[in-house]
Amino acid sequence: MLTVLGAALAVALELFESLAIVLAVALTRRTRDAVVGALAAVVFCAALAVVVGPLLISRVAIEPLRLIVGTALLLFGLEWLRKAILRLAGLRARSDSYLEFEQERETLRELEAPPADRTDWAARTIAFKGVALEGVEIILIVTALAARPGGLTPALIGASVALALTVALGLVLHRPARRIPETQLKYIVGLVLTSFGCFFAGEGLGIHWPLGDAALLVLAGVFLLASRLLVATLGRATPAAAQGGTA
Repeated sequence: MLTVLGAALAVALELFESLAIVLAVALTRRTRDAVVGALAAVVFCAALAVVVGPLLISRVAIEPLRLIVGTALLLFGLEWLRKAILRLAGLRARSDSYLEFEQERETLRELEAPPADRTDWAARTIAFKGVALEGVEIILIVTALAARPGGLTPALIGASVALALTVALGLVLHRPARRIPETQLKYIVGLVLTSFGCFFAGEGLGIHWPLGDAALLVLAGVFLLASRLLVATLGRATPAAAQGGTA
C-alpha cells in the first residue's frame, strides 16, 4: 500500500508541475505546438524507461540493487522532505503550480511569436523541457520503487492512477487548480520515499529489520516526528514578517 501511495503521489505532483507548463504554452501560444512538444518528451521518457528499468532490475544482483535503490530513494526523499520542512516553517515559498503557470505565461508573452504558418520552436522547446525534466524524475522514482521484490505491480498501479487523474484534470480544468495542498502532499511524498530509501539501503547493507516490512511504518513515524520537530524549531526562529511573506 505504501508503494502505491508513494508512486501515486510522487507521479501526480511531478505531472501536475508539467501540466502547468504545457497548459501555459497552449493558452499563450498555440495548442498544437504545446502538444507536439509534450508528446516528444513523452516519447523520450518512454524510451528512457524501457532502457533504465529492465537494465537495472535484470543486470544488478539483489543486494547491490537494494543498496542502489535505497540510496536513490533516500536522495529523492530527503530533498522533497527538506523543501517541505522549509516551506512549512515559513523559510521558503509554498509550492504553487498555479503561480508557476502564470509565470510561464508571462515569460511566453515576452517572446515574439512566429507567423501562423511557421513552427513555434520556442513553445515546443518549453513544453518539451517541462515534461522531460519532470518525466525523468518520475522514471527514476517509479523504477526505484518497482525494483524491490513485489514492488513492480503496486508502483505501476500508483503511477497509472496518477497519470489518469492528472490528464483528466488537465482536460477538464484547462489550468492548474489553485486549492491543491501541494506543499503538504510533497511533505507526505518526502516521508514515504525517505522511509523506503532507509529501509532498502539497510537491507542492501545486510540489516535485517526486526518487524519485516512493518518496519517501514516505524521509520515513517520516526521521520514524521523528527521533521515536525524541525518545522516547529525553524518556525519559532523565523520572524513573523518573514513567515507572512512566504506563506
